[in-house]
Amino acid sequence: MIIVPVKEGENIERALKKFKRKFEKTGIVKELRARQQFDKPSVLKRLAKEHAVYVQQLKREED
Repeated sequence: MIIVPVKEGENIERALKKFKRKFEKTGIVKELRARQQFDKPSVLKRLAKEHAVYVQQLKREED
């Protein structure tokens, strides 16, 4: 359970923003979307490899 301490007189929008940030960090939504459909292990492996190549290219461009 996510607990967001709210100080007295603190704006409700600020507390809501803190809650959303904490909720996003838990990764619940990301996991739910991943579980909605089954992806074959070979597809996941291919996507991970493509992502690694992309990240390496970005790092090369920075140098």
